[in-house]
Amino acid sequence: MCADVNNIYCVGRNYKQHAEELGNKVPVEPLIFLKPSHAAVPLDKAIIQLPKDAGLIHYEGEIVLRVARDYVPGMSVQELVDVMALGLDFTLRDVHNDLQKKGLPWTPAKGFKNAAPLTPYIAFPETEELEATDYTVRKNGVEVQRGNVKNMIFSLQKIVEFIAARYGLGKDDLIFTGTPAGVGPVASGDSFELFWGGTLLGTCLIG
Repeated sequence: MCADVNNIYCVGRNYKQHAEELGNKVPVEPLIFLKPSHAAVPLDKAIIQLPKDAGLIHYEGEIVLRVARDYVPGMSVQELVDVMALGLDFTLRDVHNDLQKKGLPWTPAKGFKNAAPLTPYIAFPETEELEATDYTVRKNGVEVQRGNVKNMIFSLQKIVEFIAARYGLGKDDLIFTGTPAGVGPVASGDSFELFWGGTLLGTCLIG
């Protein structure tokens, strides 16, 4: 488990192509779900154990924001966030599809232990650098996802304001900001590398 993690908010379907690749409608407002703090584990040359008997598991690479202070209305994302990481939103896809069909909460598919590994933090960049930098996920040495905040349906500012207004947002909360197209299956023995621009931030091996 990662230290000093409070709430973990996650944004679903925040990239148009990702929503479409899974056959989902593009949302008209941020779709927010939660993961327990126990889902957060270091993604730093770690061996990560995932459920073995729950059907298909998917990886979803994301930018992760760490909230540095309690939100005050009108606060900008640059004032609120001090550091960021890259993370993987592991999803039990068969379970998730079944829950959606039944209209049930997503927690069983999204909230299991080790479901939210994240890299070591880096300083949160200014807006220009954020928009100029892609992040990528490599699986077994092959790039499988590439994302950029410019391609998000809902901006980081919109996400922060939406979560704060409805649920509250405070120090040490994390926000997984959504995944681009390219999600796919995970199997034992797979390796993942997460890059911010050309900088490797974290790696893991699936046990």
